[in-house]
Amino acid sequence: MKPHNFLCPKIVSLIFVLLIKFQGVAFAAENHENFLKCLSLQSDTIAKVIYTQNNSSYSSVLKASIQNLIFSSPPNPKPLFIITPFHVSEIQAAVKCSKINGLQIRVRSGGHDHEGLSSISDVPFIIVDLVNFSEISVDAEAKTAWVQSGASLGELNYRIAEKSQNLLAVPVGTCPGVGVGGHFSGGGYGALLRKYGMAADHIVDAHMIDAKGRFLTRESMGEDLFWAIRGSGGSSFGIIVSWKIKLVAVPPTVTVFAVPRTLEQNATRLLHKWQYIADRVHEDLFISPFLYRANSTMVCLFTSLFLGGVDRLLPLMQQSFPELGLTKEDCSEMSFIESIVYLDGFEIRESINADVLINERFVKRFFIGKADFVTVPIPVEALEGAYDLFYEEDPQTYGLLVFFPYGGKMSEISESEIPFPHRAGNIYTLLYYAEWQDATDEAYQRHLNMVRKLFNYMTPYVTKNPRAAYINNRDLDIGTNNKLGHTSVQEASVWGKKYFKNNFYRLVQVKTMVDPEDFFRNEQSIPPFNLVKDEL
Repeated sequence: MKPHNFLCPKIVSLIFVLLIKFQGVAFAAENHENFLKCLSLQSDTIAKVIYTQNNSSYSSVLKASIQNLIFSSPPNPKPLFIITPFHVSEIQAAVKCSKINGLQIRVRSGGHDHEGLSSISDVPFIIVDLVNFSEISVDAEAKTAWVQSGASLGELNYRIAEKSQNLLAVPVGTCPGVGVGGHFSGGGYGALLRKYGMAADHIVDAHMIDAKGRFLTRESMGEDLFWAIRGSGGSSFGIIVSWKIKLVAVPPTVTVFAVPRTLEQNATRLLHKWQYIADRVHEDLFISPFLYRANSTMVCLFTSLFLGGVDRLLPLMQQSFPELGLTKEDCSEMSFIESIVYLDGFEIRESINADVLINERFVKRFFIGKADFVTVPIPVEALEGAYDLFYEEDPQTYGLLVFFPYGGKMSEISESEIPFPHRAGNIYTLLYYAEWQDATDEAYQRHLNMVRKLFNYMTPYVTKNPRAAYINNRDLDIGTNNKLGHTSVQEASVWGKKYFKNNFYRLVQVKTMVDPEDFFRNEQSIPPFNLVKDEL
């Protein structure tokens, strides 16, 4: 778990662990049987998909979908029950019975939440794991697809390519193991965002379970709730079980490259120049630099996806970014689905097998991430100052900065179209990322400190008032709801406006309308308006 920022972190963490254990025992002694009885009355099939803490498979089921190993360690709070439903009726039962028995619900699709909120809680809770909700139905002729929240982005990309002969796609992220549910509900973007915008921009229908346990479609939920679940994180409003998306066209051939430049090869000058062209180049061209330390130097790896052949790419690069010196030998042509595999690891083999998107078990790791938005190019001297923070760290501390370009379609969509507001005016998103495999607390602290130092260092160079953030790079450092009692709209706006700008207040209105009792809540859920405690 993340350490607290007051008193002694270890002592406070221990107190919370003991408190959770006590609450869990108290619940088990008083309501355990009532909860299970309630479930059995609500659903004839749910007994087959319930895992209690006494079940021999409980631990393996709990850990199976936790992708960030930080949250699979023993000190973290454990759910009283895990439910892995196959049917909507089982989810409805879980909602109704949790509400009756005073339990919180954490919903898990892929398990990649940066702060682990899909797997842990400081109050008695259950997990509804949507691992079995992974069906994908593609209608290539209508250019639409239905996908359940437990499917992965890799599976979704693969099935769309399979059904469309590699001519259709959806603008999602490049990490194939990420779950659809969290990705879509937070907005979701990838290498197609300059051409087509975000994943959530292409959602045209959804199926969900609300706080009353009702099954809702776009028609029955209404346009306000449908607006709210596309880019807010979703978990404040219910459990979204499936999504209908519009598919987009991709050419038969795309071109990729990954060109490294060291400081000795003018990496700083190139990165500085990139900031002036990143959001202005042709919308078919996506160039994303990765900055990291390699031994005694810094490396800037310029990665790219171009929607077309290399013969069309090279003149565009010569016109917009000749300083990089891109050559035909640096580039590789392939199908779009092959580029998904390539962008996940930047490796060119004799052949790329897209079957890994549905067959491979992706490596789990410890990771930490934060995000910023940049509207004015960062000066050369500021980039050079960041290098010192990399050099200060032990060589075994692996961190990087990822520069994710905007412009194109992103600048054309209104910031109030969906809850995700960060559109025109942003040159790029700056991602801070660290990962490691060492399970020690010392390794965790080293990587956490590095990410926080880089984040703090960049304060003068990123958005201000507020410093914008992205819900899919969830960050509890920017603020949380109260652990006990009601969180006012004003209190939640401290973090809420960073994620959603003024869309936050519309989200509060929707929350008040559909979940006034705040059943679906977590450390950064949208609070309902309270007439007694919130000022008009």
